[in-house]
Amino acid sequence: MSSVLELDRIEQIYGTGDAAVHALRGIDLDVAQGDYVAIMGPSGSGKSTLMNILGCLDIASHGKYLLAGHDVATLDENELARVRNQEIGFIFQSFNLVPRMSAVANVELPLVYGGVKRAERRQRALEALDRVGLAQRADHEPQELSGGQQQRVAIARALVTNPTLVLADEPTGNLDSTSTDEILAIFDELAQSGRTIVIITHEDHVAERAHRILSIKDGLISSDRLTGVAA
Repeated sequence: MSSVLELDRIEQIYGTGDAAVHALRGIDLDVAQGDYVAIMGPSGSGKSTLMNILGCLDIASHGKYLLAGHDVATLDENELARVRNQEIGFIFQSFNLVPRMSAVANVELPLVYGGVKRAERRQRALEALDRVGLAQRADHEPQELSGGQQQRVAIARALVTNPTLVLADEPTGNLDSTSTDEILAIFDELAQSGRTIVIITHEDHVAERAHRILSIKDGLISSDRLTGVAA
């Protein structure tokens, strides 16, 4: 399998001199196409900093990050914006849906920013909603949907560009146990279909659904293990 993510001695330092904070202290990581990886760690461990780097929301102070073979540090702002829009599908704990816009319009947004024509983006958005079992709710606004349904809309939005990487930050953090199970079942199906998924979570039962669990402590990977879940 080809590598989707390659991190070589990634460091992230905030501030200078005695006030410098070393959020990441030399992260080496290789995630192959089709991997389903969970990243865990206590508050202050560096996992959120790592997620921001993986999502091209921040650039590392030192080291090299290759996304699908491209050195992220060499990309200008326009190229980084394109990568965030087309190559990475983001899923957040708080859903980040736009109020007063229908589910299908929310799913279309990455395609709007990508310049896709209206008829094509509507078709692709409806197909993405169907994939997460919400085609019948396409015209409903976020406030008319349950938390689990809102997160399914967010997953559809993340998938609509057919991204290289699905990056999820605590995607079940605001959900009850039933909705959590529904969302994790969707992640299972995506992993089985060959999607590359990296999920940030503090919940053991969520992480154990992944194929591989990374633990981060004090800015370093403290463990990297396979779960036994079939890839």
